[in-house]
Formats: sequence, C-alpha cells, structure tokens
Amino acid sequence: MTDTVLHPGLVLILGALLLPWLRGASRAAAVVGLPVVALALVWFVPDGPVWQLRFLEHTITPLQGDKLSRLFATIFALMAAGGGLFALGQKSRVEMPAAFVYAGSAIGVALAGDLITVFVFWELMAVGSTLVLWSHGKDDSYRAARRYLMVHLLGGALLFAGVAGHVVQTGDVAFTRMLLDSPAHWLILAGFLVNAGAPPLSAWLPDAYPEASWSGTVFLSAFTTKTAVYVLIRGFPGTELLIWVGLFMVFYGIVYALLENDMRRILAYSIVNQVGFMIAGIGIGTEMALNGAAAHAFTHIIYKALLLMSAGSVLMMTGRRKCSELGGLFHTMPLTTVCGTIGALAISSFPLTSGFVSKSMVSQAAADGHLLTVWLLLTAASAGVFLHAGIKFPWFVFFQKDSGLRPAEPPASMRWAMVVFAFLCIALGVWAEPLYALLPYAVKYQPYTWAHVLSQLQLLLFSGLAFFVMLPYLRRTLTITLDTDWFWRAWGASLVAGAQRQFDGVKARAGRRMQQLGADLLASTIRQYGQDSRLARTWPTRTMALWVLVLLLGYLVLYYI
Repeated sequence: MTDTVLHPGLVLILGALLLPWLRGASRAAAVVGLPVVALALVWFVPDGPVWQLRFLEHTITPLQGDKLSRLFATIFALMAAGGGLFALGQKSRVEMPAAFVYAGSAIGVALAGDLITVFVFWELMAVGSTLVLWSHGKDDSYRAARRYLMVHLLGGALLFAGVAGHVVQTGDVAFTRMLLDSPAHWLILAGFLVNAGAPPLSAWLPDAYPEASWSGTVFLSAFTTKTAVYVLIRGFPGTELLIWVGLFMVFYGIVYALLENDMRRILAYSIVNQVGFMIAGIGIGTEMALNGAAAHAFTHIIYKALLLMSAGSVLMMTGRRKCSELGGLFHTMPLTTVCGTIGALAISSFPLTSGFVSKSMVSQAAADGHLLTVWLLLTAASAGVFLHAGIKFPWFVFFQKDSGLRPAEPPASMRWAMVVFAFLCIALGVWAEPLYALLPYAVKYQPYTWAHVLSQLQLLLFSGLAFFVMLPYLRRTLTITLDTDWFWRAWGASLVAGAQRQFDGVKARAGRRMQQLGADLLASTIRQYGQDSRLARTWPTRTMALWVLVLLLGYLVLYYI
C-alpha cells in the first residue's frame, strides 16, 4: 500500500463528517474547498494500482488510476465544488454532508480497481443519495426516498450476487472487461443498469429527483447515472445489447419529457434520454464510441447541472414547479434565463457548446461502423432532445405567456455557480482539445466540419419549426403522466393491501378458532378437575382399596409376563 497518495473520495467522505460542526465562513470555505482539494488529489493519482490490501484472501485495490478513471473522478470532484457553491444557502444541515458522501463515493467507484471496492462505494453512494433526497424534509420527498432506496437496494443485491458469483467462478476480484457468458455477469450488468435508469425500472429517476430540494436535485443529477456509465464502459464495452437498451432510453426519455408539466420532471426524463446516448455508444464499443460516451458523460454533468440550477433558482424564488404556472420570468431573472438557455443549447448539441463536441462522436461511431439504423435513430433522437429540453424547458419556464410572477434573481452564490457552469459549456464547445486530451483513447475526430455544422443546424432549425407549429398541442395543463413506477406505487400497493386483507381475514378466523379451542379445553379441564368434577369428589375407602388391589394385580401380571 502506497500511503503517500491520499484517496480523493475519502477526503470528501471524511470531510462530510466535519461539515455539521462548522458555521459561517468556515463552513462555506469547507463546502467549496474540500472538492477542490479532492480535484487536485485526483491528478496526483498515477496510472496503475496505488493502494492494495489483502481481504478475504483476495488482493483488493481501493485506489487505482488510468485515463478513464481520472476523467470521471475529475468531473465528479468538479461537480461537487460547483454544486457546493450553488447550495451555500441551503439551510438543511444534512444535505451537504450527504452530498459529499455521495460525491466521494462516486469518486471511489471511479478509482476502484476491484469489484469488492466498487460494491462498497456503490452502496455508500446509495446511502448518500437517499439522504440527499430525504433531507428536503417534506412528506413527498420522504416517500420518494423510501421508493428510491428500495430500487437501489434491489440493484445492490443484484450486484452483490453477481460479484460473489464472479469471484467463485474466476477466483479473481479485479474489475476488468466482462462478457455475458455466465449468470454472474448478467447479474452484474443488471445491477449496473438499475443505476443507469434503464428499463423497466427507469421510472425511479423522474419519481425521486424532482422531490429533492432546489439544490439537492443538482447533486442527484450528476453521480448515480454517470457512475453507472463509467462502470459499463469499464466492464461491458462492445456489448451489443446495450445499443438497444440505450436507444430505448433515448426515445423513452423524449416521449415522457414532451408529456410532462413539471419542469424538473422534464429535466429528469432528459437525464434518462441523455444516458441512453452514452449506453448506446458503449454498446457500439469502438474507440470512437467509447470516447464519445465518456466525453458526453463529462459534458452532460455540466450542462444538466446548469439546467437544474436554473430550475432550482426558479423553484426557490417562486415556489412553483409546474410549467403551466410559470412564464415571463426573463423580465426579472435575466441571468437565470441566459444560463438556462445556454444549458438548453448545450444539451441540444448546438454548435459552440459542449454537447456539440461530445454527443456527435457517438453518432459518428455508428456511421463509421455502418450501423445505419442506429445512426438514423440517434439523429432522430437529437431532434427530439431539442424539442423537449432545448426549447420546451426555457420557453415554458422563461418566455411563454406572462404568468405575472416577478421574482428576483437568486442569491449571489447560486448566480456564480450558474455563471461558472455556463462558461464551461461554452468553453468546452469552443475549445474541445482539453476534454479530448482526457479521454481514454487517442481522439481522431474533428467536430467542426462544414458538413457537420450545417447538418446539425438544419436538424435543430427543423426541430424548432416543428415545436412552434405544434405549440398549441404542447401547451401543458395540470395533468400527470403514468410511468412504470405505477406498478410499485399503485398496483403494487393495492396488491399488498389485498394480500394484507386476506392475511387479516385468515388471522381473524384462526384467532377465533384458537379461542374456541381454548374455551373447549378449559371447559374439559374444569369438568375433569374442577371442584365439582369426578376427581374432586370424596371417594369411599372401600372403592380406593379396590383400585389399589386392581393396580397390584396388574403389576404382578406384568412382572410375571
């Protein structure tokens, strides 16, 4: 074990234990400073194993570096710093420590060199994210946290079973590429896909994330699904099944986001949609596709956080989250409007934004691999992204018919966080080389070609035209959308209630029967042994002598036999 290199994730996790005891400027410095320290430590982690320990006769590697792990650990630490800056005004004393445990655990997964360490940090990440959600203190967030925890405990159980089976089968705990050649590897893949928001359990994400606080959703958007993307890149690159899983997620997210009225649920479904692009790239499995999936995860964390920061600012300043109750906010929230619009352009892969230089790599990999159907579906999905996140979110929240609301801009720390992330969205779009240098494989891709820029602009302009032509049909009303979570929220609850009624009926009948049997037994006992029973009566001496004689005769007979 090399003890000269500190573990960046543990810095955040241990620092989380200090935050409840700090106040004022010292707390603010710790909230922003600890992630910056973790970010610096990430770049001190060399390639190869750094920490190695013996555990249950296996060599585990809690700290290991390479380009892929460094890329994800970097963006996780950067996100923790930006999210902490945005949440400086958060009054909850639980949310920020929980968020640091959550972020530190995500870094721990990214820097883990074995499956046991991955599982430990994986479960700790579930605990931290649940506490972030629960810390909002509302009844809805408490119930959502319980549902969220149940789904992720299921995913953790699948992962644990798969890891145990893999260790028994191979005798090795190293976290390397796996094939779907055994039930253990299928279980590991299923555990990863639960966190990725893949069907059929994908509804946990839009069910839970919008119920967090105005700052909590920013943290939740960054770590769970992108950690799943990381482990899929590490463990299952080139698995063809993931192409179709990813494409399903892409269109599932688009359809539900277009139907939604809640601004944060729109963005939650958009997370599923964007992660679908990454998973499809992992399924393609070429160097270009894996670079695209990793780069898109990096840029997605930034622009999705920016979108949710703008939505959280609106929620904090207005107390409203329904698109049908918002509109015209650009009058008094111009900075929030500009930052939200930049995030919307970035998620839509508009030229000169970060999404343009990352998402297009996945589509290019499909074209290079002659996967025409996949390329066409990804292209169509890009148009759908512009419809629901690029136009719908900023239009209905900031620009549609004036709602009469005149909220002020959010506090300075929130504005600075949005400005920093908006700058990163544009900076990475203009100058992509620093991002490309971080990717796991050498990048041989030039995003800014005339053909690519013109085709993307045509696609986006056509999508914009379609949005405004169909605007009367897209106006939101006070409705809700049913998703697969209906099965465990409504149908499952009614099933449990029905089973409970049947159990209560059986229990009541069994109780009555037992009471009757007890009463019969008591009556029989009283008849035999009560004060008026046969045994309680006074018997004549001659009768007793007769019975003694019978007993003696019986004893003699048995003795001689």
